Amino acid sequence: MADPVPAVLATMHGKERAIAPLLQRMLGLAVQVPAGLDTDRFGTFSREIPRIGTPEYAARAKIAAAFERMPQARFGLASEGSFGPHPQVPFLPVDGELVMLVDRRDGLELTGYHLTPRTNFAHAQVQSMEAAEAFAARIGFPSHGLIVMGSTDGQPAPARLLRKNIATVLELQAAVAEAIARCGAAHVEADMRAHRNPTRMRAIRRATVDLLRRYRSCCPRCARPGFVVSERVPGLPCAACGSPTAMTVTEVVTCAGCAYRIERAVTPPSADPARCDLCNP
Repeated sequence: MADPVPAVLATMHGKERAIAPLLQRMLGLAVQVPAGLDTDRFGTFSREIPRIGTPEYAARAKIAAAFERMPQARFGLASEGSFGPHPQVPFLPVDGELVMLVDRRDGLELTGYHLTPRTNFAHAQVQSMEAAEAFAARIGFPSHGLIVMGSTDGQPAPARLLRKNIATVLELQAAVAEAIARCGAAHVEADMRAHRNPTRMRAIRRATVDLLRRYRSCCPRCARPGFVVSERVPGLPCAACGSPTAMTVTEVVTCAGCAYRIERAVTPPSADPARCDLCNP
């Protein structure tokens, strides 16, 4: 059996529990987490440090910092999550997770993705302990963590008060009471850090599965990993009137190494009239 290949994972929030076992089993990577690496400097959910750039940009920055800590590693890994409204259903919150892998020997960068409405991403402005505890129950506390901030004019004010790592009802009561005393209201939200959010940890695991799928899809010409869909061309004809719709008619698969490219038609060959702007305006 070949020796495990060294890999470094940039995290300070326990993401190795979701990522490392899959990569060890499927790719033979010995994933390590460097001690003392502060990934919060690339952005925090609790707003003290805003994330600069895209999730991909943040993941690359984390991997570069991890390589500095572990220069002998061939592979670098990082995960980044984004939360907000669904792109088609604005009132539905979603969790978008990416897991990035960089192979610096072969100059390879691959990213796995998972978008899911299965998230407890939520927040509430409260002025009573009863309201805070009701919100806590809705998001799955205490198995899922909470963050409490001050609230000013209905907006979160972490500069006035910020309490993380709330794990018990007593800690929640103390933080909410302090926020109300200082600001008149408290902003309470689900802690979206992976080690305090098992629901998010499951989404990271699904993004890792997608990364592995992409890695094991190799170019038929040069065998480079990552031969996956790079473009989706809209225009699938409506099954009723034949007009082009926004649905994908062709997928383009491209190799980032040798630029080999194929196009393939999608199935079914026509779109549901419910997706047609003419039949269903």
